[in-house]
Amino acid sequence: MQISSNIWHDIRHIDVLLFDQFSNHCLANTVEPLRAANALAGRDLYQWQFCTLDGAPVASSSGMQVAPHVSLADATGDTLCVMPSYGIRALDQWTVVRALRRVADRYGVIAGFDTGPWLLARAGLLDGRRATIHWDELTAFAEAFPDIDVQRERFVLDGPRITCSGAMAAFDLVTHLIGMAHGPLLATDVAHLFMSTDRTPAQGPAVGRPGRMVARALNVMQAHLEQPVSIPDIARRIGCTQKTLESRMREAMQATPQAVYHRLRLNRAYQLVIETDQPVSEIAGRCGYDNASAMTRAFRTAFHATPTQVRRRQ
Repeated sequence: MQISSNIWHDIRHIDVLLFDQFSNHCLANTVEPLRAANALAGRDLYQWQFCTLDGAPVASSSGMQVAPHVSLADATGDTLCVMPSYGIRALDQWTVVRALRRVADRYGVIAGFDTGPWLLARAGLLDGRRATIHWDELTAFAEAFPDIDVQRERFVLDGPRITCSGAMAAFDLVTHLIGMAHGPLLATDVAHLFMSTDRTPAQGPAVGRPGRMVARALNVMQAHLEQPVSIPDIARRIGCTQKTLESRMREAMQATPQAVYHRLRLNRAYQLVIETDQPVSEIAGRCGYDNASAMTRAFRTAFHATPTQVRRRQ
């Protein structure tokens, strides 16, 4: 099924529906990339809130208590992420199914994370669609819901329905969605922030996950932020021509090597601005700029604020 990219641009306010025994890891891998995207973009691309069926607190599988912002009935987002984990059979009951059916028409996109696809399927929200689930439940899921095209994938996007197999896949999914909505360069920025760009994509050409040649070039760039090297030199170091590197980089990142390198240096500057008390002049030198004024101009263009303004927000 062809998916309109407009759907992913419309994901802005996300309601995360939690249940007792949810996975901390899955939750963090969902919302932390969104937080990072906001920070790197310099504006709120995404908002999110936590909700439960009745508005009461829940506890994760490791005992972390979460007090929700609202009950599901009072949630007002455009996207619903259903996130149970352990004990899915106990949640497979009419009260849960009815609650999901009641709010289904309210959301443009509905996603099931970890074992969440089981609840979406029981509510009839995945009928006739492709879907996945945590792989421990895959066989039982296929047997219980024969009208669903069950696939052993890390995540599946089928129209306004998203299913994701677990915590590690959640990070891949969210960075993929960020890339679809806001470009692969931002998705790669987010992945670099969490030191994950060297992982091999498990599902096709995920947006923001470069191939090996581009990944090697990114590694060279990251290693030479303070004293930038030329693009021809980067190509030589990874064993290809400059033309090949430029072609691969455009294909994977929709940007030139020069633009990607420039963005990586600015990302490093942003981190130093918010994480240290170093003067802007020193940060400029550590990120390959000749002077603070040049870095500040580039910083303001990228993040819609000066380094000083960003620090004042912290």
